[in-house]
Amino acid sequence: MSGGKNSTLRLLKDSLARRSMLILTLVPGLVVALMVLGLFLRSKSILAVKSISHLLFSSAWHPLRGEFGLLPFITGTLWVTAVAMVIALPISLLTAIYLSEYAPPAVREIARPIVDLLAGLPSVVYGVWGVLMVVPFVGNQLAPLFGAKSSGYSILAGGIVLAIMVFPTIIHVSLEVFTSIPQSLREASLSLGATRWETVKHVVLRKGGQGIIAAGVLGLSRAFGETMAVLMVVGNIPKVPKSIFGAGYPLPALIANNYGEMMSIPLYDSALMLASLVLLVVVLVFNVLARIILVRAERKAE
Repeated sequence: MSGGKNSTLRLLKDSLARRSMLILTLVPGLVVALMVLGLFLRSKSILAVKSISHLLFSSAWHPLRGEFGLLPFITGTLWVTAVAMVIALPISLLTAIYLSEYAPPAVREIARPIVDLLAGLPSVVYGVWGVLMVVPFVGNQLAPLFGAKSSGYSILAGGIVLAIMVFPTIIHVSLEVFTSIPQSLREASLSLGATRWETVKHVVLRKGGQGIIAAGVLGLSRAFGETMAVLMVVGNIPKVPKSIFGAGYPLPALIANNYGEMMSIPLYDSALMLASLVLLVVVLVFNVLARIILVRAERKAE
């Protein structure tokens, strides 16, 4: 009789533990859903007055006149993110290949903490470094080299700082992908007379292709939502950029700079909430896409 009670009690505890963990697992997803819902409800005021297409594709940003075109901020975000990814992807990928395939264990052990250190630095530190080093370099060296005039506070400066910030994300994910590839495939390639680089090109990169894409997408989503460092070096002028040496104004900088100010202007708060919603949805889509690609890559590697 006692054994039956103990068995029933264990089953009850197991059921409670399983349900509790299920609820806790659902909490992060519920929080994201509540964030999307909250931002949408706060954006309804401006959406009731102006169409979403007008808000997204208009370049006129004059809050005092009731004009809230988000195009300059969306294009500024896209420009900075694109420049950052053009710089970050090849450097990060080659770094991950070296650490995975070529580096001695001692070098690998030294490099990993350095990459972790880059990931742990506050974004404001990157911003200050960008103001002191990157902005003068762009304004005094790079811009004249290409026959352009620039104060240094530009899309390019923001892209350089942002590229360094996403290095750790892409390197870490790429390393995980390369590590998951069976060593036997490398050995088989080398045994057939292939060089180390031929093995990397035809085995490692081909086998880990989807994972590399996932690393890039995760880095892209990280770059898309970065605020403080970019805000400090990009110029913050609300107009559509015409070159990488011109100033820009990304969506995160718009929100960080203006939320809490001039809230007495009609629809101003609602316009900023819509900008936040656009940013959240885009980052969410990129992260979900990266996760799907990464899971497929891991299954393929197995």
